[in-house]
Amino acid sequence: MPKTRQPALPLGGLEVITLRRGAWLPDGYHLTPHRHTHGQLVYAAAGALATTTERGTWIAPANRVTWTPPGFDHSHRFYGRADVRVVAVPVRMCGELWGHPGVFAVSHLLREAILTLTGKPETRSGAHERLLSVMIDELTETVEQPLHLPEPHDDRLRAVTDLLHADPGRTATLAELGRAVGASERTLSRLFHTELGMSFHRWRTILRIHHALQHLTNGVSVTATAIACGWSNSSSLIEAFTDVIGQTPGRYQADHRKPCPSCHRARPEGCFNSPGDRRFPSASPAARA
Repeated sequence: MPKTRQPALPLGGLEVITLRRGAWLPDGYHLTPHRHTHGQLVYAAAGALATTTERGTWIAPANRVTWTPPGFDHSHRFYGRADVRVVAVPVRMCGELWGHPGVFAVSHLLREAILTLTGKPETRSGAHERLLSVMIDELTETVEQPLHLPEPHDDRLRAVTDLLHADPGRTATLAELGRAVGASERTLSRLFHTELGMSFHRWRTILRIHHALQHLTNGVSVTATAIACGWSNSSSLIEAFTDVIGQTPGRYQADHRKPCPSCHRARPEGCFNSPGDRRFPSASPAARA
């Protein structure tokens, strides 16, 4: 585990993890696979993050939060300069949330609760636990977002998804990919539905959206992102992105560039003027692997 990760801090009887409160992680920073006995909510107040488990990968821009229940091996990778907030949910409270990993929309109330819980010391006994209860109430009213990219177990299907992971912009049809891996289009289409619960087209679209978020978070133009991720033009990217994310790529980038509410510096340059905040050192090669 990278040394920049701080241990859990007991705050008012509630275990809360922060990654250097208010500090920013560099683009590409990677936390290797690990597990917790508690549940975990991870939120990038700026930037984006991907959480990966054996069930696939969930990506979360700044208007989403990822949830990992206790006992799941998982890793995180961060994109752009990411202001990362991590909240541990005690086991006794996890039953109110989901028994599987997921990504969920962040309301204004939930965002402010996360920022307060991870950014301010507890001044009244039990305040943090009461705030966590509010967060859980808010989350239970939230619909799971379609940003999960499941991964297959069948060798033939995995061979196809490996080709697309290596080149998300690849425009080959399912029949062409099938010929490359020695499987029929019909068989692969069936496997996409039975193993992954979605069509080939939908799976590839979610994969491309994951990569588009990474490009857009790092300031790549909408047109260049569309070309890099396999869309024929920017209009096609805008349509797919809006359908999945709920806002246009341009709006997503504009929101990402808004000033930080705590220090008013433009993202993604970051804010380091809060008491006790420090820049993270450059991630080590192992951390960025």
